[in-house]
Amino acid sequence: MKQFYIVDSSMLPEVVGKVIAARALLQNGEVKQVSEAVKQVGISRGTYYKYKDYAFLPDPEMASRKAVISLMLHHDRGILSEVLTTMSQAQASIVTINQNIPIHNWASVVMSFDISALQGTLDDLVTKLGDIRGVSDVHLVSVE
Repeated sequence: MKQFYIVDSSMLPEVVGKVIAARALLQNGEVKQVSEAVKQVGISRGTYYKYKDYAFLPDPEMASRKAVISLMLHHDRGILSEVLTTMSQAQASIVTINQNIPIHNWASVVMSFDISALQGTLDDLVTKLGDIRGVSDVHLVSVE
């Protein structure tokens, strides 16, 4: 099984960054051939082929963080809307919402959301959600 490491670029030979730059030129369509890309970044074709399958930039999606909360909403008009507004104001980006049918006028809701741009803490968000009229039992289920 392969092992991967996250390493500061200052620890790597300069050619690794140039290989990544050459690959980006090819992927973005700025150049059509490997020979053009390597010439532009200043490395040999051999160097490119030696490292091209082993050096990558981190995926931007890997930087995202996700959280899951559960809450109970009273079956009144506008409560879910207020919850979503509060989430949006905190810069939490909703990924999924699962709401069950109301039983005795209360509906169970589970939401997953991206917290990579969250303004404030998760505890602050949970507190704000719990303060909304018609919202109860707010629980942070998990954080990734």
